[in-house]
Amino acid sequence: MANQNNILISPVEYLKGVGSKRAELLRSELGIRYFKDLLYYYPFRYTDRTQFIKIKDILADGIYVQVRGILSDKEIVSGRNKKSRLEATLKDESGYIDLLWFQGVKWLDSSLKDGEEYIVYGKVSISYGKKSIVHPEIEMVSVDSLNRNVVLSPVYSSTEKLSKSGLSSRAISKLTYNLLLVLKDLVIEETLPDYLIGKLKLISRKRALFYIHFPKNNIQLKQAENRLKFEELFFLQLRLLFSKISRKRKLKGHLFPELGEYFNGFYEKNLPFELTGAQKRVIKEIRFDLKSGLHMNRLLQGDVGSGKTIVALMVILMALDNDFQACIMAPTEILAQQHFVSIEKLVAGLGINIAFLSGSVKGRKRKSILNSLYEGNINILIGTHALIEDWVKFKNIGIVVIDEQHRFGVKQRAKLWNKGNEIPPHVLVMTATPIPRTLSMTLYGDLDVSVIDELPPGRKDIKTMHFYENRRPGLVKFIKQEIEKGRQIYVVYPLIEESEKLDLKNLQDGYENLLHQFPRPEYQMSIVHGKMKPADKEFEMQRFKSGKTHILVGTTVIEVGVDVPNASVMIIENAERFGLSQLHQLRGRVGRGAEQSYCILMSSFKLSKEAKERLSTMVRTNNGFEIAEVDMRLRGPGDIEGLRQSGLLDLQLANIVQDENILRAARVNCKNILEEDPVLQLGKNIRLRNYILKNKHKFLSWGRIS
Repeated sequence: MANQNNILISPVEYLKGVGSKRAELLRSELGIRYFKDLLYYYPFRYTDRTQFIKIKDILADGIYVQVRGILSDKEIVSGRNKKSRLEATLKDESGYIDLLWFQGVKWLDSSLKDGEEYIVYGKVSISYGKKSIVHPEIEMVSVDSLNRNVVLSPVYSSTEKLSKSGLSSRAISKLTYNLLLVLKDLVIEETLPDYLIGKLKLISRKRALFYIHFPKNNIQLKQAENRLKFEELFFLQLRLLFSKISRKRKLKGHLFPELGEYFNGFYEKNLPFELTGAQKRVIKEIRFDLKSGLHMNRLLQGDVGSGKTIVALMVILMALDNDFQACIMAPTEILAQQHFVSIEKLVAGLGINIAFLSGSVKGRKRKSILNSLYEGNINILIGTHALIEDWVKFKNIGIVVIDEQHRFGVKQRAKLWNKGNEIPPHVLVMTATPIPRTLSMTLYGDLDVSVIDELPPGRKDIKTMHFYENRRPGLVKFIKQEIEKGRQIYVVYPLIEESEKLDLKNLQDGYENLLHQFPRPEYQMSIVHGKMKPADKEFEMQRFKSGKTHILVGTTVIEVGVDVPNASVMIIENAERFGLSQLHQLRGRVGRGAEQSYCILMSSFKLSKEAKERLSTMVRTNNGFEIAEVDMRLRGPGDIEGLRQSGLLDLQLANIVQDENILRAARVNCKNILEEDPVLQLGKNIRLRNYILKNKHKFLSWGRIS
């Protein structure tokens, strides 16, 4: 048997049925340049092409059917705007169905022949008893077509441009069939170790690649999917876990052996409440890292209000007790200021010097802060992106805390990491956006992850309700009652980039309506949105925080960074236009005081099935982790914030939501292999070693901060 390599890197134009013109289209539209690219271009679904329905038995509109019959009455018909369409009729012994094409008309007209027998597949429309299929897949009945359609026929993604040029899904299927004929007698190299293939009872890679394109039955399809999905997820885990092990082996970390007067003084005198079990567990996990001599790169995730800031502060105090400095970087000035004010209060009387730095701190004040920082007189620096500027220099930075980490780019985060001298500072990144389990194993698979999965005792659950427009009068009455009790209200409108003008108009209209219902001077109102000047926005926010205004009307700029314990009601207008994660983040702006808080989701009566599920999930649960799981199931992993840019989840077959069991198996087996053989030097792991050497470009840099 010949080897695969030379054949698989052959330009695709040399494959039977392609040629130079089609090769250029395949390259530009699908990125298919070589034989190997076509081999790894998998079908996205399959149809059972052995089952044909009689035309007279097609009774339902909107269903997909496969029929077999004689083509007749083929004709190009001119329509409006000089656009033409191709019409034809397919007849079997029971009746007839109309076929229509609006694209690739000339090519189809020259390709299809009246009087020949065809297999047609597509979605049926029935109007006034007349049956038709628009843009059906069509193929002349032949020994070749019937061979390829033994049971399950592959359906490949195509594009309008490809279809117009005769490269429909069926045509791609033919090309793939030709490729497999070429590869039939070749050796397809294995990528997984033989012992792993045997242990997991996986089929060979060659059989998997043949079965994934043309399975004869569902058993073969399942075998192929299991093998190829496992392989994808296994190598994803190998990249992540090998990176993690290599980083820990290469990078030393500052040692924080002492728990001294700062940590103990805070714990004994200043800690405002008893730590939860989850907070204590996470502090122990971090403490273990900081005593190990290895570099810490840890993600701390916890729901809104779970007490991440206290944990971060106590970790910072460990650094201070060992003569190191620390910093906290937040994505907005409001959030950074909030951290500064709350931490300054928390450590009062402990003799700790804290400074605040942002773009708005200028002149002598900035110069004084920078000098004190460089001389080591500032223990904790809290600020915004300003912290990553080259002119910000520490004497001895020991730990970096990054809040709402997904709001920063990787390069921005890495600049902080490089503020250390010879040894980089430990890194603790925090997020209040709960991350589904499967994402923790993928996007953050090379980090150590700590989870605060418990809220402080006595915290009341926020009552969430979904109202339609007919409940508006009662809502106005309820708001007035809450204001009479001394409470404050948020009213949030959506702001979606594609329609900013429309959304700002909605915001302005909503604000004016509220002015009628809550007239001055009895009621005071603030308005904030992203188009305002930062100073104006800050002024309005501060008015609300100080209690001078009763109602804050705004867009999602209040999602992160506003902490007003007196605010007890969050009203989200057009709630169906928000994602689940965003709804949960907005809800977390209330419920920060001792009083009962409420979240009211206002929507129109017309809701999609997905919108109904989002809103009902919000009403049903306050658990951010449960909400995150539903959110990922509804949206898919590719739409979760930050994933598209990461490139980590460019998976061809596997889906981390649907294939969680395979993902878990891949991670467990990968972990076991690397525990036994961390640098993959054993002979039985040579294929894995070769994979790493060939794919270094896919590995994350050792300096990654996520």
